[in-house]
Amino acid sequence: MKFRKLGASDLNVSEISLGSWLTYGVGVEKEKATACVNRAFELGINFIDTANVYGRGAAETVLGEVLHGRPRASYVLATKVFFPMSDTDKGLSRAQIEKQLDASLKRLRTDFVDLYQCHRYDTATPLEETMEALTGAVKSGKARYIGFSEWSPDQIKASIAMKGVAHFVSSQPQYSLLWRRPEKEVIPLSAANGISQIVWSPLAQGALTGKYDPNRPPPPDTRAASDKMGSMMGRWLEKPVLEAVQKLKPLAAEAGCTMTQFALAWVLREPNVASAIVGASRPEQLDENAAASGFAIDPALFTKAEAIVAGAAPQ
Repeated sequence: MKFRKLGASDLNVSEISLGSWLTYGVGVEKEKATACVNRAFELGINFIDTANVYGRGAAETVLGEVLHGRPRASYVLATKVFFPMSDTDKGLSRAQIEKQLDASLKRLRTDFVDLYQCHRYDTATPLEETMEALTGAVKSGKARYIGFSEWSPDQIKASIAMKGVAHFVSSQPQYSLLWRRPEKEVIPLSAANGISQIVWSPLAQGALTGKYDPNRPPPPDTRAASDKMGSMMGRWLEKPVLEAVQKLKPLAAEAGCTMTQFALAWVLREPNVASAIVGASRPEQLDENAAASGFAIDPALFTKAEAIVAGAAPQ
């Protein structure tokens, strides 16, 4: 496993990180979650990403139980705040940041998180209030560093321009071979200001694994076959997308890797990407994902891949 520095912080994170959306505490029982986390550590993954809203606290609770007893310095722990935890608890106000951070720490069974992220931008709260509250979290020692997810370039610029507050070290955007929107502004802006990308959905929710045949129903044990999760895949299950992905298989074969590894290595070709978040419901899935770290692939193959999928998915 290779490691990269997370923005202007002293955190070194594994190129592949373990996420917990739609898995731990929700769709995956604790025994399997424990096995996945243990395998992640065995493979050198040291970065765990979660959020308070995942299962309305369930994912954090499971991770708190699974991580309990491990040396705190042996892993980098990140969580998020913004989405509703109840009818009244939501957003990035000072009161909510303080309340939700304390609740997250309790569920995670730790005194601090290494990275506390704004899950989205809160248009109902002045940015000054949000940044002051986040700065307070850092000064208190409850959060070592702060980050954001899916903020617009203008929102990022406004936070950077503020004086006397803690500065973001990470951005968590959707980014994959099928979704390249961050390349236009977010990545250059971040790179110039000590902010790294922590990428979610680097496999386009599984579409880039190549397991979905555009002319057949999805395999019964896959996310796409699930009534709940399949609907979330949306555009990635459209026939033009799946047809384009099938054309990538010869390139992965030429590179000597799986489609999953090819897609993850493509994301990691970007220097501003510190880590790619993957989900796992079975430990063996992590073996394939982790192998993408440091995998050397001819850039010419990536160029061909980009041309094949260009226009297949709406941006």
